[in-house]
Amino acid sequence: MSRFELSGAAVDTTGQRDRLRHPASGGYCAFEGWVRNSNEGREVDGLSYEAYAELAIAEGERIVAEAIERYGVTDARCVHRTGDLKIGDMAVWVGASAPHRDEAFRACRYIIDEIKHRLPIWKKEHYVTGESDWVACTHVYREHEHEDHHAHHHHAHAQPFVPDYSRQTRLRDVGEAGQAKLAASRVLVIGAGGLGCPVISYLAGAGIGTLGIVDGDRLDASNLHRQTMYNASDIGQYKAELASRRVAALNPTVKVRIWKEPLTAANAVEVFGQFDLVVECTDDMRSRYLSSDAAVVSATPLILASIYQYEGQLQFVAAQPGMPCMRCLWPQEPAPEAVGSCTLSGVLGPVPGVLGAMQATEALKYLLGLPQPNAGALSLVNLIDLSIQHLPIDAANGCVAHGGCVAVARRALARAVDEEAIDLAFDRLDDAVAAGFRLVDVRNAEEWASDPMPVVAALQVPSGQVMERAGEFADGRFLLVCASGRRSGHAARLLRDEGMQNVYSLAGGLNALRVAG
Repeated sequence: MSRFELSGAAVDTTGQRDRLRHPASGGYCAFEGWVRNSNEGREVDGLSYEAYAELAIAEGERIVAEAIERYGVTDARCVHRTGDLKIGDMAVWVGASAPHRDEAFRACRYIIDEIKHRLPIWKKEHYVTGESDWVACTHVYREHEHEDHHAHHHHAHAQPFVPDYSRQTRLRDVGEAGQAKLAASRVLVIGAGGLGCPVISYLAGAGIGTLGIVDGDRLDASNLHRQTMYNASDIGQYKAELASRRVAALNPTVKVRIWKEPLTAANAVEVFGQFDLVVECTDDMRSRYLSSDAAVVSATPLILASIYQYEGQLQFVAAQPGMPCMRCLWPQEPAPEAVGSCTLSGVLGPVPGVLGAMQATEALKYLLGLPQPNAGALSLVNLIDLSIQHLPIDAANGCVAHGGCVAVARRALARAVDEEAIDLAFDRLDDAVAAGFRLVDVRNAEEWASDPMPVVAALQVPSGQVMERAGEFADGRFLLVCASGRRSGHAARLLRDEGMQNVYSLAGGLNALRVAG
């Protein structure tokens, strides 16, 4: 039986009271909250209430059930109005029956207080001046007993939303001092996809002061099974903007900055320097190397994660002397086709969720100064057998032999600045052809058959065969094309290293063309 209701119509107090009658009840208490004509010196003409109905009803039912169990009352009910209310209208009704009146009073008070703090209900005050303001539904309720045990309240000044971090501040290692650290922290999240969604959500919920979000992609229907921060109605919108709105809804006290373009070798170090920590959440190997290099040069700690089907990897780059970076383990970026991605290899939705949650945990541990015993290791997570292995990374056998992590990273960034000139953006492939480029489709044969290019390519050369057929690129200007721009960019750089300075890559690949169209 439903004990909590949202109602757009006036409350039937007689009917509600009759529902609470029981032979075992010797006491009955009811609370009524009315709309009054003033608030903090301003004359009020009326109110409007809006609610997140599904969540409000579920939470309201829990509150009433808690009151019944806690105070041993026979029954209890609550009705909260929605829509437009006039002066004198009843906005809230709560009733409880119990063997004794004291339990009924206590249950009513509990329901009133919990509704105030826990229900997603928003109030707009309409003033006689014609103005109106949305205010948080955080009223101070004052009970006034009458002979028939009715209690009434007046709406006090509504306060802005104040997050409740009580569950995490109860941890001995957090407390108020730790919460203050989080509020002063600045974290940059690169990628708002499968890994980034849990990272962004948990850091915002934890009360990070400033969140930076970098993502140049728009939401695709294929993202939704694992990127559960978004809705089907969001398809086609920039993820960075969607994530920003999600943070504002979850915790409006968090400041959000967004970048709707990927970071580059030219600006990554400067951007990293504005944050205390960076969390890399893309499935782009080139972005991970760029992030590692920028982290080391800017001395900004970095948390990396990657997934492959049912497995994941996690690495903390401390960006401090003597600590390993990503290049200590993998000195050179592998070819894109040698590295799995969600698009090519498939992914079970919860897998990036688990790794993203682990990234968020590592981020909070670092910001709070908690122990990180595996900070210098590569953690391998297998979600088939639920095992985790920690493989130490010996910095002495890494970049040290090549001048150290900072020197290696600086050289890599300088080289990347030059390589970024390889990527060219076009709205249509016809425009590239008109500009004198010969198109080269570097996808595989299966992709050619299932997803033909909108313009017939001059050449079809799988990216893994580009170097074998380098001679075909001697004359003319070539624009290499793949789905995302990763394989084509890598192939173009390889050809440039062989002296083919007339080879370029389509920035963002065919996916970018489809979004632009």
